[in-house]
Amino acid sequence: MHETPPRDEASPDFPDEAELAALRGWYVGLDARAAVVRYLGERRSAGASSRGILGRIRRQLIAYALIRHRPDLAAVFGDRPTNTAGDGVARAIETLRHLPAPAPLITDAVDQWLPPRIAAALHAHAIRTLADLTVRIPRRRRWWSAIAGLGVAGARRIEAFFAAHPALTERARALIASTPVGNVVPWEQLRVPHDVDGSRGQFRAPQTACLLNASNDYAAIQSWLSLHDSASTRAPTGKKPNA
Repeated sequence: MHETPPRDEASPDFPDEAELAALRGWYVGLDARAAVVRYLGERRSAGASSRGILGRIRRQLIAYALIRHRPDLAAVFGDRPTNTAGDGVARAIETLRHLPAPAPLITDAVDQWLPPRIAAALHAHAIRTLADLTVRIPRRRRWWSAIAGLGVAGARRIEAFFAAHPALTERARALIASTPVGNVVPWEQLRVPHDVDGSRGQFRAPQTACLLNASNDYAAIQSWLSLHDSASTRAPTGKKPNA
């Protein structure tokens, strides 16, 4: 199973024709040394391993496929060639040759474009899409300090990603501009940032001592409203509640 590389890094170069010819030759039955000598003889460094050279070309194609969201094509470049592998390899190479690099969308999940450690820190603070992330950076200095586990290095990685894809920021600004602005927001649409949602409040009792199943202020109010909207607190049909 191939691990997807971080897709905000520069895309690997596509192998040149001589490298591709050597790899195809190996997949159709040439041994590693014969394939490299025939197609890359003048470029082969003294003492270089032929299998190492072919392995590098394979890894290059695998990374190229994964960064373009095509794990099926990456899987074609297996460890050992078979008698029937040549045609599949040739088709995969030609398909990859014409694939454009994908561009991130504002609705994409953060773990599609950012390393697992950074994505996990963002998930813990309910930041799951690039849209969620865009409105958090960098609205203020040290914006990352409220996101435990992210750190300065992770924040710089995120900032570099958005700098490399300015269209994301422009799209986010358009979404924000099209959203009605006002002091009154429907309760169901209220989204409180984690750093001010009361989950780390100074006077919050331990969870074990809390009668409500709530870890922040929003959840506590929601529980309170649910209790007061229960059947026992509603007036019977056709009767007015006591004043």
